[in-house]
Amino acid sequence: MIHKIGQIMLYVNNQDEAVQFWTEKVGFHVVSEENNGQGMRWIEIAPKHGAETSLVLHNKEFVAKMSPGLNLGTPSLLFFTENLDDMYRDLSSKQVKVGEIVQMPTGRVFNFADEEDNYFAILEKK
Repeated sequence: MIHKIGQIMLYVNNQDEAVQFWTEKVGFHVVSEENNGQGMRWIEIAPKHGAETSLVLHNKEFVAKMSPGLNLGTPSLLFFTENLDDMYRDLSSKQVKVGEIVQMPTGRVFNFADEEDNYFAILEKK
């Protein structure tokens, strides 16, 4: 039986830029980095404190060649924070594209974009 989500794979055009975005702007850290020596490099990143799920950054072009039928679209990810206003100010101060804070039935939320214009959302979950 499945008991949790372990990793989510993100297919990116530039792995180095993606690592820089997620670590320097969003505050994640690199958990591990692997390279099979044949062009396949994957970088595992996660929030710094208590994350059970991590993101793995894969080279989109390489994966497309290896698995031509694979859907390489960006998953719709919703992150949780306990202080939405601080997170909004922090991302905005780092010139991250952010949307407006919106009140939803589940709480306040806003979206943000990475350097490749992939959009993600953050929900205040207390």
